[in-house]
Amino acid sequence: MKHTSRALSTLVIILSIVLAACGGGGQPAAGNDGNPGETGPMLESAPINVVSILNGNLGDRSFFDSAEAGLQELEAMGIITYRTLQLGGTDADQPRWRDTLIEVSDSGEFDVVIVGTWQMNEFLEEIAPQFPDQMYIIYDSVVNLPNVLSLNYRQNDMGFIIGAFAAAMTTETDFPNINPDPVIGFVGGEDGPVINDFLVGFIEGALSVNPDIRVDTRYVASFVDPAGARELAHAMIIQNNVDIIWGVAGLSGNGAAEAAFENNAWFIGVDSDQEATFVGAQAALADVTLTSGLKNVGESLIWAFTELDAGRTHWGQEIWLGLDMNGVGIVTDKNFATTPAHVQELTLRALADVESGAVTVGSAFGENAVDVAALRESVRP
Repeated sequence: MKHTSRALSTLVIILSIVLAACGGGGQPAAGNDGNPGETGPMLESAPINVVSILNGNLGDRSFFDSAEAGLQELEAMGIITYRTLQLGGTDADQPRWRDTLIEVSDSGEFDVVIVGTWQMNEFLEEIAPQFPDQMYIIYDSVVNLPNVLSLNYRQNDMGFIIGAFAAAMTTETDFPNINPDPVIGFVGGEDGPVINDFLVGFIEGALSVNPDIRVDTRYVASFVDPAGARELAHAMIIQNNVDIIWGVAGLSGNGAAEAAFENNAWFIGVDSDQEATFVGAQAALADVTLTSGLKNVGESLIWAFTELDAGRTHWGQEIWLGLDMNGVGIVTDKNFATTPAHVQELTLRALADVESGAVTVGSAFGENAVDVAALRESVRP
């Protein structure tokens, strides 16, 4: 798979990490920007013994699968041995998340405990101080404790690129299943800062291409409800003539892809290359996936453990990964490569502008956070 951010930058994530938000904190704290250093305890075991606790399940074809792919590669490299514990993603599963985090921490069996997403923040903030000699990594969120490394991704930047692409495509009536109405869709897992950070970038990117663009935004209120996302996506296609939908909802987002297939529309994936992951039993969904916005969780874990294996630790730090460091990106092969050449060129220009800093993308986080409700309303169909 071709990652455009790699093609546009000679920087490689494993070699440098002056990094700058599905992240649960604000912008990087001053003096805590992820510069390489040797802070905190070293781990003497080789390979490093790791446990990955999922507040969900593998098979989401996006977020958790990306993390698992990174761990598999690290094990193949001989850097780690690992176990993955799948605990389910519903509200009823949440007590298991906390109990399991306590159990593995208390066991002393693992050098590093990995958790992900903002939903694990509260548990990790409570439990990590009780086990100061246990090292933790949390991805897509921030926990400011001396024995925790926080890995985060600038999903608003990625959203801008996806929004520019979707806005450029939505009136390309010579392309199959595209109608002339400038209306695109966004199905989010929840109405919260993490998902809305994607949305802010998406809307701003779309507006940069077409100031008259309309964006139909709906939330599933779950990351494990494909049926609910399918209903929302079906409604936006029927009611507002939406022809391109970005699913930012974990496993739920797959339901939006189903609705796109059933209603002759297009889907954009998130976190992983969903066109590639749909191939096989869900080939029909691959066929309607134009591209995916990438949150390279797996590669960030590869970076973290490669650093640790080399004796460079980052405990207590926040690491923020953007387009320039391949923390986020967009898939530019397969179906994307079949879209009109000028749309591809516009998309790559937008990516280059964000990567270079020529364009600054708003965020749902921080002191200068965008008023998400007002922005949503301004483009409502």
